[in-house]
Amino acid sequence: MPEDERSPSSAAVALARFDDLDPGRYVEVLTCGEVELVGRMQWSSNATFLVSVRMGGDGCHAIYKPHRGERPLWDFPGGLYKREAAAWAASEALGWHLVPETVVRPDAPLGEGSLQRFVWGDQEEHYFTLVEDPAHHDRLRRLAAFDIVVNNTDRKAGHCLLGDDNLVWAIDNALCFHVEPKLRTVIWDFAGEPIEDAWRDDLRRLAAEPPEALNDLLHPSEVALVSRRAVALAGLGELPDPGPDRRPYPWPLV
Repeated sequence: MPEDERSPSSAAVALARFDDLDPGRYVEVLTCGEVELVGRMQWSSNATFLVSVRMGGDGCHAIYKPHRGERPLWDFPGGLYKREAAAWAASEALGWHLVPETVVRPDAPLGEGSLQRFVWGDQEEHYFTLVEDPAHHDRLRRLAAFDIVVNNTDRKAGHCLLGDDNLVWAIDNALCFHVEPKLRTVIWDFAGEPIEDAWRDDLRRLAAEPPEALNDLLHPSEVALVSRRAVALAGLGELPDPGPDRRPYPWPLV
């Protein structure tokens, strides 16, 4: 597959892995650990870096997206790194754990930005290969529902990573939460399939009690629309198709 933001420089690839932490420890390390630049990620549209984060005897690698490295967009305000953290907060509030741990760090080496746990896994896998294996369908369906709720404008195939834990992880969530309908995703294979009752309960819970982090990271109108979309999807009870008048796919697809 083409190189993208998951492909660090050769110097970064040569680093030894040191981040086998308990899941609950990643957030603490990312939030409070010492951040060191390792290398720039190749072929990213915005400045994106691989970093190491160390706290005491623990550490992990992370993807760092500084605010100052963002290219201006006509339809999204600056501060895309906040949307990365908001996507993680929404995923956690649902209890779906689709997005790697992501925090905002004001004191990172190149200024304020997001740190997201680096996903170690098979870099040759992406949505179009993963969907061929029914073992991944449950998590991909859930990701399709999640992207509807957060109004993801750019779910490319390469933004679905297969980790060493054999779970599909959703990365690159910066273009989410717009107030206008902008859903563009490659995950349409499950259109028309029912949403599990437990997932519908999760959606209603998110709508009733959006996490406080969303209020800190997004405009109030964007938070309100997260709730509205969650209620609508829970009421629909199935994954929708894009309809004939929509531009449903991102470009490039991978």
